[in-house]
Amino acid sequence: MNPLRRLEHLGQSIWYDNISRSLLRDGVLSHMVGEGILGVTSNPTIFDKAISGSTDYDDQIRDSLRARPALAVEQLIQLLMVSDIQAAADILRPVYDRTKGRDGYVSIEVSPRKARDTEATTREARELWGTVNRPNLMIKIPATLEGLPAIEQTIGEGINVNVTLIFSVERYRAVASAYMEGLERRLAGGASVAAVASVASVFVSRVDTLVDDLLQKKRASSGDPTRADALRALEGRAAVANARLVYQAFKEVFASDRFRRLAARGAAVQRPLWGSTGTKNPAYSDLLYVETLVGADTVNTVPPATLSAMRDHLLPALTIENDLPQARELIRQLDAAGIAISWVTSKLEEEGVRAFEKSFDGLSGNLLEKRAAFTRGRPDPVV
Repeated sequence: MNPLRRLEHLGQSIWYDNISRSLLRDGVLSHMVGEGILGVTSNPTIFDKAISGSTDYDDQIRDSLRARPALAVEQLIQLLMVSDIQAAADILRPVYDRTKGRDGYVSIEVSPRKARDTEATTREARELWGTVNRPNLMIKIPATLEGLPAIEQTIGEGINVNVTLIFSVERYRAVASAYMEGLERRLAGGASVAAVASVASVFVSRVDTLVDDLLQKKRASSGDPTRADALRALEGRAAVANARLVYQAFKEVFASDRFRRLAARGAAVQRPLWGSTGTKNPAYSDLLYVETLVGADTVNTVPPATLSAMRDHLLPALTIENDLPQARELIRQLDAAGIAISWVTSKLEEEGVRAFEKSFDGLSGNLLEKRAAFTRGRPDPVV
């Protein structure tokens, strides 16, 4: 059994954290689905790379501008993204049907410029849901404080939601509560909750990136070799520990009487999704954030390099609940060293929103240049 199928057997779904026109057009995604990929996620950075880094979208850009010369750049971005998302959803529809709505989803994100605006986020989520018009779509909404009411509202309207940019256990709990509040609102209105799906995307590797940097700075300024060694021993461990504690919160929340009442009406659990699972530090295992986070009722969305490594040498086993006392102790040790995990996760949320805004702005600028060139009849710009 290949690693992807083995993970599915263990209760973890592998989704692919990448999308591009060529991936869809050339049959690559269809082959991957046959191999065991159960879903696709996207974000502004992925679309910026796909659209700005190729000429694959130029024909659609020209045709769209020919039909609507005054088309705003944000509308053009949405047209390009929606085309890819619809195609991916159609490829994944057999998975959706086979798993009875557990998997087979493709995710599209609301504009990161609206991450701090509840009403704007809700409006765009509705618009994307209606425009894509696929049951196996998930709308990605960031887990900012402003995003929480939007999550509740959209779930209540029967829109599938991939809640993104979760970093802390506390924010995860708030997201799970918003999901259940949305389901309760839906039931109170007389609607079914049986077909509503959601995942909670917890970003992993970025926690180590920031914590390791803080530890290295403290180590460099320490005049005590023993303390420096103790700080070094904490590196590369915070991300997995944090994710494992989120999983414990997931088990507690979805074993509650509150959710049991919803489950009796057909509601599905909101599975944790491990995001940002590519290893950033070359000193660490290329599967650090995969092999340590295998658990029932979870999703791991992996970038291309990580998927290749999984195919090559992953030996799947249930690991998500390994070393839980050590995970809690690590958080305590970090705090004692002057690194509060609450500060780390808050900073990472801010940085995550800014990073997606930057990608969206870069894509907007690139498309403005293409539009200017195409509408003036100049040769295609080099990308």
